[in-house]
Amino acid sequence: MENSPCPCGRTDASRRPLVYRACCGRYLDSGPDGVLPAPDAESLMRSRYTAFVRQRADYLLATWHPSHRPATLDFEPDAKWLGMQVRGHRATGPDTAEVEFVARYRVAGRAVRLHERSRFVREPVSGVARWWYLDGDSIE
Repeated sequence: MENSPCPCGRTDASRRPLVYRACCGRYLDSGPDGVLPAPDAESLMRSRYTAFVRQRADYLLATWHPSHRPATLDFEPDAKWLGMQVRGHRATGPDTAEVEFVARYRVAGRAVRLHERSRFVREPVSGVARWWYLDGDSIE
């Protein structure tokens, strides 16, 4: 599983899928608090998608900005995640960014497509700048 393609779909310069441990795994599975900060908003978005695939509520909550973080997080029990495509990412300020993505999954045989523009902010924690997920708007 650690050497299988990362669920986020990121590829290298030759368009080969990156393996989990060299991609989102380094953020989900490292650091004393379980969180090695992602270097940019897109990497954080990709690692959060992977956390949904792996049902890692701990990571999702730890990367959610405290001002917007829910108390708990429940997963759709029978969801089968099918893939994510990042449609775009852009800085909206020196410490803010947006990432547009489409994630696909299936629940009880029904296909679901989540198209969202997510907002991120970079703020210091213990002297280290780190990206946080704020919220997102659904795009129909």
